[in-house]
Amino acid sequence: MKTKGKKAFQCQSCGYISPKWIGKCPDCGEWNSFVEDTILSEGLGRKSSEGTKPLSIKSIDISLSDRLSTGIEELNRVLGGGIVRGSLILIGGDPGIGKSTLLLQASENIAKKYGKVLYVSGEESLMQIKLRAERLQITSENILLLSETLVERIIGCAQEEELSALIVDSIQTVYTEEAVSAPGSVSQIRESATKFMNFAKSRNVPLFLIGHVTKEGAIAGPRVLEHLVDTVLYFEGDRGYAYRILRSVKNRFGPTNEIGVFEMTGKGLSEVSNPSLIFLSEHSPTSGSAITSTVEGTRAILAEIQALVSPSNFGMPRRNFIGVDYQRVNLLTAVLEKRGRVNLAGADIFVNVVGGLKILEPASDLAVISAIVSSFRDTPLPESMIIVGEVGLSGEVRAISQVELRLKEASRIGMKGAIIPKGNLERLKDSFNLKIRGVRSINELLEIISY
Repeated sequence: MKTKGKKAFQCQSCGYISPKWIGKCPDCGEWNSFVEDTILSEGLGRKSSEGTKPLSIKSIDISLSDRLSTGIEELNRVLGGGIVRGSLILIGGDPGIGKSTLLLQASENIAKKYGKVLYVSGEESLMQIKLRAERLQITSENILLLSETLVERIIGCAQEEELSALIVDSIQTVYTEEAVSAPGSVSQIRESATKFMNFAKSRNVPLFLIGHVTKEGAIAGPRVLEHLVDTVLYFEGDRGYAYRILRSVKNRFGPTNEIGVFEMTGKGLSEVSNPSLIFLSEHSPTSGSAITSTVEGTRAILAEIQALVSPSNFGMPRRNFIGVDYQRVNLLTAVLEKRGRVNLAGADIFVNVVGGLKILEPASDLAVISAIVSSFRDTPLPESMIIVGEVGLSGEVRAISQVELRLKEASRIGMKGAIIPKGNLERLKDSFNLKIRGVRSINELLEIISY
């Protein structure tokens, strides 16, 4: 049956449909995102599934759900221990961050251990992929390359081979004949992702989709794309640093908010198995520098927070924060002025997390306040000490989660002391060979770091 469609305007951010062009999307609030498109009629052009029957949960065999190792421990960690057969995995990130490089390196290990891997590129020619593979020293004969953008042809080629994995680079460049809009549009991404999902589930083959991101950092295309896939990974990094962070924001088969740390080298991405040492490798006990511990998934990482407080030469003091939440640090500054009696009204304040790491959890509040006060007074903090704790609006220091994991990592790295919330100290069962002090308010913290 031929599909029928009607002309309409569709938001390229969320998929909202309007009969006429409008400047601002009433659903997601995006401006100038409406593009004229052909919208397929519901129920047309779809084949119904016949012969499918429900099965008892006890009769389902899970022996084939054993995870496949990618040969890259940091990637395995983010995936929850490896790749689940038949899973659909979406990886997004800025251009040139290393998405294709990471999956090409993983495909080499998968191909050597489990069998053929099909790498499909809609952006590069086979010669370009071959040149990159030679730079990465990838020589496995089980890696099959295909330069194609039509989804039906990609799936047809994949069905002819016994694959251990399929990689599509990228979902925004491929298109299906069942949607008449241009590649990268909302309808094309939705239909193409649905076809890839059906292939992965029916053939029990893990499938990786590489996705472009918008200027806000979100996966380009409709939000339904992230709902369709089993796992969503974001590849983050600053071009000024060699380190890359792979972050899991959705995982049906493992923990979320898990991260893997990599270093970009001339021969590809190399794993960083001990990120705490990397982020603290150039730490020096100077004023305005504080060490904190942040938990990403199941891993505790020590990071250095630097602050610079200087008198402002303008009527409006500047506030510039990198790697921490802007609104959160403004709140902490106000608490420090009101409850701690520290006059910061006429000072410029700059805060930075060293190494390009982003810390969003409130457990770093005490470290941010300590770094600001240390720079304001031009007095270094006690050496080899980590500072963790959440700060409330009344200046109280609240207990945080997983404090033992943070202290254990600090002891392993060689820290000598720690400042933690008093509520955590009262429930602590081990000192981890650290001199631990508990505080109930920021005023008690200011007394400790003043000496």
